[in-house]
Amino acid sequence: MPMSEEIGEIAGAIWHTLEAKGEMTLAGLKKELGVVSPLLDWAVGWLAREDKIILTTEKRTVRIRLKGWQAQNADAA
Repeated sequence: MPMSEEIGEIAGAIWHTLEAKGEMTLAGLKKELGVVSPLLDWAVGWLAREDKIILTTEKRTVRIRLKGWQAQNADAA
């Protein structure tokens, strides 16, 4: 499988995981998916470039969530 396809599959897995679980730390997402760097990092970069996610930093922790995820969940509640 070409690497770009593998990165795309990981990006899809990230999307589905965040959609199901909401905001996560980058370390937690890595553990949840069992994906090793740099593939996970590249997939996160792909999603960021496509403006699909929001990354925030708190001290030494990076958190990731889908763009608009909180608004979608607030509507559903």
